Amino acid sequence: MVKSQLQTLIELAESELDVATKSLGRAVKAKDDADAQLTMLVQYRSDYEDKLQNHAQRGLNVAQFANFQAFIGKLDQAIEGQKKIIVDAEYRVKSATLHWQECEKKRLSYQVLIDKNQRQAQLKEAKRDQKQTDELATRTLFYKR
Repeated sequence: MVKSQLQTLIELAESELDVATKSLGRAVKAKDDADAQLTMLVQYRSDYEDKLQNHAQRGLNVAQFANFQAFIGKLDQAIEGQKKIIVDAEYRVKSATLHWQECEKKRLSYQVLIDKNQRQAQLKEAKRDQKQTDELATRTLFYKR
């Protein structure tokens, strides 16, 4: 391939890699946000349980106790739902990471081709220079005789 064609391919690969990098960043942020949300829910549940304990020590009627229990149940459901969101977010991070790795591999393979072509061109140039030097030396020696 012509050097400019390879350069075009590497530019396209770099563009694709940029998109994959941004996608991976968004996936990681979403997972971090989901983790933070879970931490907040767990902490809120713990605080609410402490609140229940404090109220229970002072005395609760059945309706108040049922309300506390119902709300804790809803918090437990929210925690379980958040855990599912985290599993999904982890899957998205893993998928985005694999896509990013594929893009990087493609970009690197094009870079290897460019480097190989450059080395071949340099070797060809060096051989041509050596041939010219040899011819010049031969002519100089021939004319001196």
